[in-house]
Amino acid sequence: MRLPLRTRTALAAAASARWASRAAGRGKGSMIGGLVAEKIDPNIMSRLAAGRRTVLVTGTNGKSTTTRMTAAALAGLGQVATQPDGANMDAGIIATLSLDRVAPIAALEVDELHVPHVSDNTNPEVLVLLNLSRDQLDRVGEINHIERRLREGIERHPETVVVANCDDVLVTSAAYDAPRVIWVAAGASWVGDSVSCPRTGEPIVRRDDDWYSTGDEHFRRPTPQWWFDDENIYGPHGFQAPLTLSVPGRANRGNATQAVAAAVAMGADPAAAVAAVGTVGEVAGRYGSFQLGRHRVRTLLAKNPAGWQEALAMIDTDADSLVIAVNGQVPDGEDLSWLWDVRFEAFETMQVIAAGERAADLGVRLLYAGAEHTTIEDTMAAIESCPPGRVEVLANYTAFRDLGIALERAGAAPVPTSRSQS
Repeated sequence: MRLPLRTRTALAAAASARWASRAAGRGKGSMIGGLVAEKIDPNIMSRLAAGRRTVLVTGTNGKSTTTRMTAAALAGLGQVATQPDGANMDAGIIATLSLDRVAPIAALEVDELHVPHVSDNTNPEVLVLLNLSRDQLDRVGEINHIERRLREGIERHPETVVVANCDDVLVTSAAYDAPRVIWVAAGASWVGDSVSCPRTGEPIVRRDDDWYSTGDEHFRRPTPQWWFDDENIYGPHGFQAPLTLSVPGRANRGNATQAVAAAVAMGADPAAAVAAVGTVGEVAGRYGSFQLGRHRVRTLLAKNPAGWQEALAMIDTDADSLVIAVNGQVPDGEDLSWLWDVRFEAFETMQVIAAGERAADLGVRLLYAGAEHTTIEDTMAAIESCPPGRVEVLANYTAFRDLGIALERAGAAPVPTSRSQS
């Protein structure tokens, strides 16, 4: 289908902006290209999405990894357009669709607040809801408001299949009234933001894997069609297969299960989808390992209390050193009071180096947690101060981004990851 002149002009301008950004050494230019294109043609997202089979992936944590897994699981059905770098707002989505205009399938990561209007523009075949918890309150807002926004967006697309995590109360509420839902037991280790029912305000009661609202006898944990354990993934019609991943953590086993459920809903073979998600390793630097002189550095990203709690569980306590880097820039959330919600007490037997622009704030929290630590603000200097061996580095958003740039400039060599079941 030939695009309108305005859209073609927008794409040409975006290409010029990308070239200028690269020529100036300001990066790949994808985001600026998307911003320019949208300014010229406000309808460009819907035009570029037209005719594609689209799956959207959203949630507070795990979007990038699950989107990469979903794209891998869908690859058997055809070429898949997807973000390589996790740019999940309008400009990034437009850039992804404009750079791959022939792919018949799109697997797109979407910021929670952007889901309703991105759905309106892309008419998704499948929407994956991972989890909802507090993010940067000074940037994102109150979590029940986000749940209501998602619920309203889902109501406008009754034909969309919603793949929803039934272990998450807020996700369940958002998807509960949708006519086409596939429930997945993907886990919810962080429950501090769903102690009350988002529909009635009454308490949520939890018993083992089950939960229910005391204010609405009908609102309780749905029966899952997909679930997992430490070895296998299970699905409809007695499906069972070993689930072996290249990324760590129980949370990623839940992410993989939702990715498989979404791909199967779009027609992928279940066994092939399970094999495909197992090939996904490093995701935009997450879970990456690098050799830097005498140190083998593994990088982990965490952006909010729930994400930090999951990431802390992925730390290899047998590593020689641990560096935790925290910044407080706008993308991180300038309010770092969430540090007190994270259980740093887990490191009371492990030496920690506090790094990043807000190393002093982190140091105070570690002091109260009883974790032995030193403070070195520069993350690369903190790594260099470690004894030779393996160094685990856990960082929030801009600290992680800056570390990736610094490692590249220092000539750190990527180390291939191995597949494991954990």
